[in-house]
Amino acid sequence: MGGMLLPMVIAFPLAGSIILLLSAGEMPRRATQLIGPGSVGLSALCALFLASSFLSDPPVSGSFHVVLWHWLTLPGFAAQIALSLDQLSLVMMLVVSCIGFLILVYAAAYMDDDADICRFFAYMTLFVASMLLLVLASDLLALYVGWEGVGLCSYLLVGFWYGELNNALAARKAFVVTRIGDALLFVGLTLIATDVGTLDIPTVLHTIHAGPQTTLGCLLLLGGAMAKSAQVPFQTWLPDAMAGPTPVSALIHAATMVTAGVYMIARLHDLFLASPFTMVACAIVGTVTLLLAAGSALTQTDIKRVLAYSTMSQLGYMYLALGCGSWQGAIFHLVTHAFFKALLFMGAGAVILRMHHEQDMFRMGGLKADMPGVFYAFLAGSVALAGLPLISAGYFSKELILSNAWNLSPLLWFGALSGAFMTALYTFRCVFLTFFGTARGHAHGHTGLAMAIPMSILAVLAIFGGYMQTPAEIGGINMFANLLSPVFGPMREVGGTGLLLIGSLVPIIGVALAWTIWKPRDAVPAPANHPVQQVMRANWGFDAIYNWLLVHPYFTLGALNRRDGLDRISDGITWVMHGGSQVLARMQSGQVRRYAGWIAAGTVIALCLAI
Repeated sequence: MGGMLLPMVIAFPLAGSIILLLSAGEMPRRATQLIGPGSVGLSALCALFLASSFLSDPPVSGSFHVVLWHWLTLPGFAAQIALSLDQLSLVMMLVVSCIGFLILVYAAAYMDDDADICRFFAYMTLFVASMLLLVLASDLLALYVGWEGVGLCSYLLVGFWYGELNNALAARKAFVVTRIGDALLFVGLTLIATDVGTLDIPTVLHTIHAGPQTTLGCLLLLGGAMAKSAQVPFQTWLPDAMAGPTPVSALIHAATMVTAGVYMIARLHDLFLASPFTMVACAIVGTVTLLLAAGSALTQTDIKRVLAYSTMSQLGYMYLALGCGSWQGAIFHLVTHAFFKALLFMGAGAVILRMHHEQDMFRMGGLKADMPGVFYAFLAGSVALAGLPLISAGYFSKELILSNAWNLSPLLWFGALSGAFMTALYTFRCVFLTFFGTARGHAHGHTGLAMAIPMSILAVLAIFGGYMQTPAEIGGINMFANLLSPVFGPMREVGGTGLLLIGSLVPIIGVALAWTIWKPRDAVPAPANHPVQQVMRANWGFDAIYNWLLVHPYFTLGALNRRDGLDRISDGITWVMHGGSQVLARMQSGQVRRYAGWIAAGTVIALCLAI
């Protein structure tokens, strides 16, 4: 049964995308809203059935494995399109398909009045299909196909409203930056293929050995993952990607794209364990990213950009966990992050829609009374993002990462703890500015069931989903770690009561400070405009540096070479051809007697030459 259903998990959204694309936008709106979410819903049903079957009757080999076809067979190298379902890909499959389905149901209402809704759902379903191929692939070449698929779909969706120049530029920026990472990943895969002779993941993990080539390969793979997950120094594309529709932001940040790098490193964990230098680099990159992104989130005025920087910061926590060897901690935070980040983007989308597409938090305020349901859903996601103790899923996953960071380095632990404080601060700054205080705008309409039901489900998961894995001091539930132990081995017991108490108090202090600074008041607050805050708001100047070092020199070089010698030669050839065509055109007068005269003259000349 698994061999038949596993390909169907990918086939349903892929078929939905093909149908919608072939319709060329002519499909009725209601049919589009049925096929888009429906195809992903069928995929989610298959995923749930497979999960039930897998957990109730685990295969003897430890995984379902399906070979679809052999792709390449060359001397010394072979590649195939094969799918594999083990405990890790099972978790990712459920996250992508189920969270993706909820987002598409929400999107059916959010995009209801958009003229290009058919094209939108064609891209969204292709996005889900590509991510499912990535997480279910048993061969790194097939994984790379899914990797490129999500990159293409992100470009198409970020620039979905391409009629506005800024949207097109944001899409181009996302594509170019992530392509740099894709090139690094491709070179890394080439090194592995050269060393091992195959890209079959189990074979690679069993035959790899420590050495300079392995370290180089791991660093290249890490570079590819960092670009996909918007880690420093490749983070500049993600805030601008907010140009796309809000459901696109929810899908990219919660269930697809940015988590691909985390999954890839976790999938190849044995390979990365053979390169301790790469592991330390991964932990440092994660720590730097979570701190810089949290600082930027503190200064934003756009509600979606706050959430974008928070995604970068939370991904930094995942990379810190990966660098510490806490594979279960990274995947656990990936899962809880999918719950509350999808919820937060849905809540932000509902606010934006009812505020006439206003995204500036300083032009909102007092929305708790106008949209109480959206407020409580957003509050549930905010509590989880801030990691408030015992009442949020984010608390348990973040505590697991903090304890493992202490085990690797107290300095990294302090960095992660500082990030947790800033997370609580900027999260509830967003809550207080948007929903409390003086009303600075008028909300219209209401939030329909198609948007409210997915938000309600995710709110429950954001609060209670963390109880799959709790510290020893709070019940010691190890359901999630035990599920993944066949892939990663038993989870190390780290931490202690003291670390747990500190990690629990810090988010509470952050929320209290946020209340002190941005508590509801009659006066309309104004965004801070200190020079340091301006630098933080501008992504710490990374865009300016890249423009100065790379973009402007590139355009200058292009301008200088616009009229070089080769251009003059080609222009000369063009001038000759154009002049000749003009002469020949004048000969075509359309008068038969003139044509007959030319024929006669030509005949006389030919006879004279012959004689």
